[in-house]
Amino acid sequence: MTRRSIFQEVSCDGVALHAGSSVRARLLPAPAGAGVVFRRNDLGGREIRALYDRVGETRLGTVISENSASVAVIEHLMAAVAGAGVDDLVVVLDGPEPPILDGDALSWLLLLERAGFRDQPGTRGAIRVSRRVDVAQGGATAALVPAEALEFDFDISFPSAAIGTQRLLWTFSGEAFRRDIAPARTFGFVNELDALREAGLARGASLENTLAIDGDTMVNPDIQRFPDEFVRHKILDAIGDLALAGAHIIGRFVGRKSGHALNNALLRALFSDPVNYELIEP
Repeated sequence: MTRRSIFQEVSCDGVALHAGSSVRARLLPAPAGAGVVFRRNDLGGREIRALYDRVGETRLGTVISENSASVAVIEHLMAAVAGAGVDDLVVVLDGPEPPILDGDALSWLLLLERAGFRDQPGTRGAIRVSRRVDVAQGGATAALVPAEALEFDFDISFPSAAIGTQRLLWTFSGEAFRRDIAPARTFGFVNELDALREAGLARGASLENTLAIDGDTMVNPDIQRFPDEFVRHKILDAIGDLALAGAHIIGRFVGRKSGHALNNALLRALFSDPVNYELIEP
């Protein structure tokens, strides 16, 4: 299979989820084999490759670091890149994060579609999971299991009645991603907001881009798109985190309360032993 980039440059402006500052993002075509690269224009054009071993922070989003620069909260954009089947892309930012936009991946997917796509010379490989790999932390678990396609079996459980226990079994495809997963918004808890903002986080969160939970109640149900939007967004995050493998994964992701830290630990465990996976070339 040939590789894919976008046809032309596109851009958008918005607010950074954690920094709260205005950010412009430009998406540029990239040559075959470049992969996905983030460029910090505000730091002299320093570049960070979107790869799992560049991840240095996962508390409230996936942060990649390289060349004394970092970019935070990349998972929504990376999920859209995976959903669009894009292999090579340059993301130029004038701030520390891509804008949060609608708090989903659909906003990014629509932007990529506006740019159009082009196939280019080069081969698109894949990573096939050969044997089960597990990681666990604090009651949460994640695993990659051999399968014939990229599949997800994800469940979450929160004490809030607004979320409760949710589970979704879902198979990845570009069409299914656009319909079932990309529109799912991020979510947060009102009782954590003051502490987060004192720590310099969540300053760009709003009732327009985040599903807000206050005790057992959703504050802004008018923006909810799915009854089980919370587990769908967790799958969205996992897709974005797995995209940092650098190639499409063929295997089943099994997540139990998994988040960014475990998602990244799972990729590190997968690649720690060549027996765990097989590189598939066209």
